[in-house]
Amino acid sequence: MNYKVTVVIEQDEDGYYAFAPELDGCQTQGDSLDDVLANIREAIELYLETLNREEIQQRLSKTILTTSLEVAIA
Repeated sequence: MNYKVTVVIEQDEDGYYAFAPELDGCQTQGDSLDDVLANIREAIELYLETLNREEIQQRLSKTILTTSLEVAIA
């Protein structure tokens, strides 16, 4: 079964960090974007394997909104 899962990826001086906000504690890191994408896919698959279908539906039915805001600092 295929599921769509929201993934947030951040880059810092050490590489990349990714997490799935719908799946508490599901996070990983990698040296490159390719690495972190492969790692988060594996982490999500392993996480979902521990849940039954009802639990998966509950977690993946959350509404996740993302945006960018421009803020002014005085």
